Amino acid sequence: MLCARRLSSLGAPAAALRLGRAGLGSLAAGLRARGVSTSWSPVGAAFNVKPQGRRLDLFGERRGLFGVPELHAPEGFRVAQENALRKTDELVARARSTPPGPQTVLIFDELSDALCRVADLADFVKIAHPEPAFREAAEEACRSIGTVVEKLNTDVELYQSLQKLLADEKLVDSLDPETRRVAELFMFDFEISGIHLDKEKRKRAVDLNVKILDLSSTFLMGANFPTKIEKHLLPEHIHQNFVLAGDHVIIDGLHAETPDDLVREAAYKVFLYPNAGQLRCLEELLSSRDLLAKLVGYSTYSHRALQGTIAKNPETVMEFLEKLSHKLSERTIKDFEMIRGMKMKLNPQNSELMPWDPPYYSGVIRAERYNIEPSLYCPFFSLGACMEGLNILFNKLFGISLYAEQPEKGEVWCEDVRKLAVVHESEGLLGYIYCDFFQRADKPYQDCHFTIRGGRLKEDGNYQLPVVVLMLNLPHSSRNLPTLLTPGMMENLFHEMGHAMHSMLGRTRYQHVTGTRCPTDFAEVPSILMEYFANDYRVVNQFARHYQTGQSMPKHMVSRLCESKKICAAADMQLQVFYATLDQIYHGKHPLRRSTTDILKETQEKFYGLPYVPNTAWQLRFSHLVGYGAKYYSYLMSRAVASMVWKECFLQDPFNRATGERYRREMLAHGGGREPMLMVQGSPRHMKGPNMDFSRPHLSSFYSDPTSHKAF
Repeated sequence: MLCARRLSSLGAPAAALRLGRAGLGSLAAGLRARGVSTSWSPVGAAFNVKPQGRRLDLFGERRGLFGVPELHAPEGFRVAQENALRKTDELVARARSTPPGPQTVLIFDELSDALCRVADLADFVKIAHPEPAFREAAEEACRSIGTVVEKLNTDVELYQSLQKLLADEKLVDSLDPETRRVAELFMFDFEISGIHLDKEKRKRAVDLNVKILDLSSTFLMGANFPTKIEKHLLPEHIHQNFVLAGDHVIIDGLHAETPDDLVREAAYKVFLYPNAGQLRCLEELLSSRDLLAKLVGYSTYSHRALQGTIAKNPETVMEFLEKLSHKLSERTIKDFEMIRGMKMKLNPQNSELMPWDPPYYSGVIRAERYNIEPSLYCPFFSLGACMEGLNILFNKLFGISLYAEQPEKGEVWCEDVRKLAVVHESEGLLGYIYCDFFQRADKPYQDCHFTIRGGRLKEDGNYQLPVVVLMLNLPHSSRNLPTLLTPGMMENLFHEMGHAMHSMLGRTRYQHVTGTRCPTDFAEVPSILMEYFANDYRVVNQFARHYQTGQSMPKHMVSRLCESKKICAAADMQLQVFYATLDQIYHGKHPLRRSTTDILKETQEKFYGLPYVPNTAWQLRFSHLVGYGAKYYSYLMSRAVASMVWKECFLQDPFNRATGERYRREMLAHGGGREPMLMVQGSPRHMKGPNMDFSRPHLSSFYSDPTSHKAF
């Protein structure tokens, strides 16, 4: 019954989009026939201008967030929550009384949908809405629904209604593969929640799960909370680099790209200074997860968390990470030597390489060696151009177009949020993407994808269209200047849009396995694959146009950009190996043999190589420990899979429609409705040829050059 998981970049339009505004009229009859809106506008133009102000309407009705009528005000969350719980009671009663069969699985999925449609929406609103009252109401809804979910996962009568189905061999054999898998996934939810325990221990499991939810929320808030320090404790000449508040300086991040060594050092030491409350929260979170895992029959939390993933168990993950680290080691040492040389060149008085140095100095090396100053590239990457590039790519691969649609009053939480309709050339409207792309006060500084509503086949035969949010932190456009993206921002946009397409193109019967609701180490594959497209000249050439002159980006500029990504790529990946290893140790055998900070120091020196800085505690800012607990390795393993898919399928022709259709059919369409390895082995082109055994990660091509994804 688990609800959705959240997954922590103006050229000529494609043929189908040359219609522009006038052409939409000529398609009106066909669009109406498929129940599709005719009020759309071309996507590129929509993102290169400020949204038009809505007409003053003092008496008009507010639709509510995402078109949910109850959510026109914060109090609506309580109404939505009560409605969901009322429907939950009805569905639980139906599940208990219905004879075992396919209908049992449909009822379970409808039950999951009723809860997730409130919890998923609230999960986004609680961190992104600009109004505190909405955030607080959403937080309470999340906690309330989460508690109900955990109780249902230990409801014996509900469990027995599913067990009767799965215990009947003839009934199981009669189920189609997707229905059988979804039934088994629901059973798995029961098992990892402790359904086999006695009543007292089941209650203990529920209490632990609720406690973990609360601790996770507290830790996440603390991980992103700025640090305030008295002015006199920092050199006066660096004050202007930070936010000033009376007698204090507020430091809200690492300022990793700042040229001044002292600013980066101060930010690192202050932002990562240990906070006693946050440290207690982390220790209690890790301890509670371990207690829960042991209570329900697992030796560690990592063993519990990795059930059903590509990796399957922590032993495989550690083998993967250690082998990858070994392959990276020599190149990482060379990268650090190169970075150290650049620091010595620019700052000979203080040339010791420290953890706050690599992001800045590696950027200097790239800029110097390949002349890739962001100021040279940004004019070619207006947000509108990049969105049009995605439009062109999706149109060629899948026959899909993106159209901007004017939201109704009260539908969005900030006026600069854009709403996109995702439309297939023959299937019609596939779903909606809300683009919350721009910086604002109190908005979390993170790029991520949220499922708001999962797709599923409803009882009346209609398909419940998926709805998602993409959240970025891009600069606003100005009167004379559109939003211009750095190459890194463009790549992030493509990455997040990969998640969105996974959600849009999934056409599962059950919302429990829709889109990105699949094992975490597979969920990142479509998004990382999109980074490959973002770094291919044939793709970039379709949309990279100077926002003033319309000139295409010269091929040599794209080539230099791609070549520059090789610079320090090993050190960058080694840092990710360190993070993933730390995550595994924290969720491994308990009690931990040392403090979390001592473990950080030891792991950093072994798996990264740069010295630990005394009186810092980076782990207290490691927000991925919440959503990716024991699964941070997923980024690296998904990159290995994406690398294989790119080379086998799209390297020869990134626009091949037949390959795109097969990629959709074999991988994206299934969400979590098929075993990940079946999808990988059956993915486009010649995947059945090479021996791709991910159960023992001997990915020879990836290990031989793990950083090859950086250059095409």
